[in-house]
Amino acid sequence: MTQHIVWDWNGTLFHDIDAVVGATNEVFKPYGMAMMTAEGFRAVYTRPIWLAYERLLGRPLREGEWEALDKGFHDNYFRLMAACGLAADAELSLRTWTGTQSLCSMAPHDHLVPTITSFGIDTHFTRVDGLTGTTGGEKAEHMATHIAAIEVDPAEILVIGDSVDDGVAATYVGARAVLYTGGMTPRSELESTGWPVVDTLTEALKHA
Repeated sequence: MTQHIVWDWNGTLFHDIDAVVGATNEVFKPYGMAMMTAEGFRAVYTRPIWLAYERLLGRPLREGEWEALDKGFHDNYFRLMAACGLAADAELSLRTWTGTQSLCSMAPHDHLVPTITSFGIDTHFTRVDGLTGTTGGEKAEHMATHIAAIEVDPAEILVIGDSVDDGVAATYVGARAVLYTGGMTPRSELESTGWPVVDTLTEALKHA
């Protein structure tokens, strides 16, 4: 039985697909690439993010290229995210859940915390963990650190996220997952994990 929910942020509680696609288009402008739509971005999206960039370029990244692209992406993303809001049923879902809940995100921690606070939802979480080191990698180890800190039995945890990486991270720590189609990953890829796939966050709660 689920006692605790670990939420993902980007693409799950925070509906930021337009900022992600916009920032990606900005950093790839110097490469002469055509502007991507959300669907075009979903077709190449994966984690770690540098693999998605290599898919876009059709070649391995050169030395120092990932760092420059990542910095450029975040500079543009932090500007564009101001126009983004929470998922349509995010606040309702956070209020409805009667167990405990926390947030584990691959977003930089120093930007994540004030953003959550600005939406007035910070009080719902027993713990919030963003990244304090290098961005762009996989979530499994970060999730393991988060689970250890909240001291909840993984068998009693449901992870709700929008990517295959969220499902992999849940499996890694021994938790269950529900994957949400509101983010960057096509439904077919989410379904390939074997975890339940939903179109709303309130529907995700039914799996708890």
